[in-house]
Amino acid sequence: MQIYLPIADMPVNIFLVLGMGLAVGYISGMFGIGGGFLMTPLLIFIGVSPAVAVASVASHIAASSFTGAITYWNRRALDIALALMLLGAGIIGTATGVWLFTTLRALDQLDLMIGLSYVTLLTIVGGLMIYESVRAVMRARQGRPATIRRPGSHTWLHGLPFKVRFKRSKIYVSAIPVWAIGFTIGFVGAIMGIGGGFLLVPMLIYFLRVPTATVIGTSMVLTLVTMASATVMHAVTNHLVDAVLALILMVGGVVGAQFGARTGQRMRGEWLRLLLGLLVFAVGLRFAFELVVQPDDLYSIRYVRGE
Repeated sequence: MQIYLPIADMPVNIFLVLGMGLAVGYISGMFGIGGGFLMTPLLIFIGVSPAVAVASVASHIAASSFTGAITYWNRRALDIALALMLLGAGIIGTATGVWLFTTLRALDQLDLMIGLSYVTLLTIVGGLMIYESVRAVMRARQGRPATIRRPGSHTWLHGLPFKVRFKRSKIYVSAIPVWAIGFTIGFVGAIMGIGGGFLLVPMLIYFLRVPTATVIGTSMVLTLVTMASATVMHAVTNHLVDAVLALILMVGGVVGAQFGARTGQRMRGEWLRLLLGLLVFAVGLRFAFELVVQPDDLYSIRYVRGE
């Protein structure tokens, strides 16, 4: 059954797109992270232009994060002060990312930029996750205890100026790394169409020593606001948000996440991280292949205003 996507300007099989939403939702629920890093490449692989894929997935991530953020808000499992400081820099990062997105699109370099960004980010993050997970599996087999990083313990980041105390997370840290993390997540989300949860959560835990009890909820609030901002900015400046595509993905994602969460609860943490690392690394390699392989159409026709 074919359905026409008005902004993407192409027909797609509705069951294929719905199945992609289900699959990515399942993976998101199983690993506890947003699926933008996987959904955007999948849309590009089936023929959706990278620009439309990034803008549409941003709206999908914002909607998906809303229910999670509300849940953690009700449980009081988030640090509001930390979230607000991250958001201040995150919105600036999002605006900067949308500006660069628009500039590269005008120069006809956007597709290349998105491809290179995904190859670099996913291969590095996937490789690091595989390395850490294999070490954890080997330690478990040898009966050695895992190295525990205590929340609130100090690193060199804690010696920077402009310190702020976050009572909910029980940390006393400089505002500089907090702003830097927020800006980075907003910028990356606007350029690549990913919520940044799989980057933000490790940053908060390993760099700032934020307790796991509050890090997920805080991450979801930042993802919700930055992705909602990116959606509005992309819609206003670039007119690239395909509401039909985003709606189909949302339906599949919500359903798939329920089943994925049940599966994830039955698996050991180190094996979950290893599987996620392999998945992230594989998507990065697939993107690298797409960049070097000769396309079916060597030339493309694009309308340029004023010509």
